Amino acid sequence: MTEQPLRLAYSPCPNDTFTFHAWVHGLVPDAPPAEVTFADIDVTNGIAERAANGTSRPGETLDVLKVSYAVLPWVLEEYALLPCGGALGRGCGPLVLTREAPPAGAGTGADTATATEAATEAGAAGASLRGRTIAVPSERSTAYLLFRLWAAAEVPGGVGEIVVLPFHEIMPAVRDGKVDAGLVIHEARFTYQDYGLHCLADMGEHWEATTGLPIPLGAIIARRSLGTPALRAIAAAARTSVRMAWDDTEASRPYVLAHAQEMDPKVADQHIGLYVNEFTADLGESGYAAVRGLLTRAAAEGLVPPLGPDALRFP
Repeated sequence: MTEQPLRLAYSPCPNDTFTFHAWVHGLVPDAPPAEVTFADIDVTNGIAERAANGTSRPGETLDVLKVSYAVLPWVLEEYALLPCGGALGRGCGPLVLTREAPPAGAGTGADTATATEAATEAGAAGASLRGRTIAVPSERSTAYLLFRLWAAAEVPGGVGEIVVLPFHEIMPAVRDGKVDAGLVIHEARFTYQDYGLHCLADMGEHWEATTGLPIPLGAIIARRSLGTPALRAIAAAARTSVRMAWDDTEASRPYVLAHAQEMDPKVADQHIGLYVNEFTADLGESGYAAVRGLLTRAAAEGLVPPLGPDALRFP
């Protein structure tokens, strides 16, 4: 194992700072030392893609990154998917938000009694987005991939222009009329009403209803060139770090709140409770099934390159 600290990059969101607090603060026994760069998911997706295609910019080589599951088909030759540390779950999918209340007959489907009613609601929601401008957090984000799979089925004629914005700028852009709708992630699930916005459709709800699988959102990847022993040590450090966070939830609180962009502590707790779960400690069979299911469906629609049979295997 190299004596130089591993270079990690993840978001300042509470789920990431909670998960990695123990490791990056030297609290995990025998874990490799690490230094952190905080970066938006669109930035880390780009770094991973450039590393994979040989166009990395000076100084941006990173060892461990939080990226979107949607970017994996482009980067798995260069990086290995870690079986822990990421974000999957249920009831935690991206939302499509608008300034206007959903049109008559539209809704997220949460309270519908029958599949027919749910389909009617989804159709009304989709029709209202035809030709509209949508803000998304990244064109390589899992949120956008889930949105594209939903839109392919539910938006007749397709949406209009796609605008990429950092996720914390999306709700203000929708509120201020700069875009017609926004695809939001993370704590926006708990705060969008504060912006006077409405939920038009829930991408995670659609995914779970059509697949029965948990929702894959963010992945942790590490450079294959580090070698198998190092990759296993990294996975062990990440897994131990999240378990230590659960064992003493107050230990990470100052670190979480220091990077939570003035987030209300109660919202930060909700965020952690939703996105840090059993899949963060171990993807397990259903986690891997969700990842492969998402990328297989997306490949069938021509949205991503197809995965090889062993592409997700951890060394």
